[in-house]
Amino acid sequence: MLLRLAYLTGTNAFAALRLLPMSDRDKDTEILALRHQITVLERQLGPDRVKFAPEDRAFPAAPLVPLSRQVLRRLRLLVQPDTVQRWHRDLMKQRHARTCRPKRPGRPPTARSIRILILRLVRENPSWGYRRVHGELATPGITVAASTVWEVLQAESIDPAPNRAATTRADARSASSSSTTTRTGPTRR
Repeated sequence: MLLRLAYLTGTNAFAALRLLPMSDRDKDTEILALRHQITVLERQLGPDRVKFAPEDRAFPAAPLVPLSRQVLRRLRLLVQPDTVQRWHRDLMKQRHARTCRPKRPGRPPTARSIRILILRLVRENPSWGYRRVHGELATPGITVAASTVWEVLQAESIDPAPNRAATTRADARSASSSSTTTRTGPTRR
């Protein structure tokens, strides 16, 4: 498509250079002949529409867009003036989409320092699951999703939710209640 667009631009540039030595009368005669050819083609097509390739749309869209709708309606075009404006909008969208497209699609990778911190927390505390690690990271203000912690652990072949049969909250509460001693001394108010 890009090669064809370059070809069309080159041929139309040479056609414009050919018009320089021509008189206005010759140009008007050529315009009338071209308009007549368009009329004949429209008559031969009947209800069928002309199909333009994307590179064929680019050339008329760029120079015709600055013209007002009234001027565009007076021109003898194979398409409606609104179509020419739509082609121009589509060209601008494609151009904008190309310049704004991210270099690497998808979610950006997790920072290496956060991955190392997650793995360190899990190795130092093997009974913690991914949600606990997520909570511990949130305490100092490190914002990372629980699903990200899960993915990091899965990538390292570590079970994100280990079996915590030995240390459940109920076990911790019963252990802490049995080991508490009664305070003797003055009470605070």
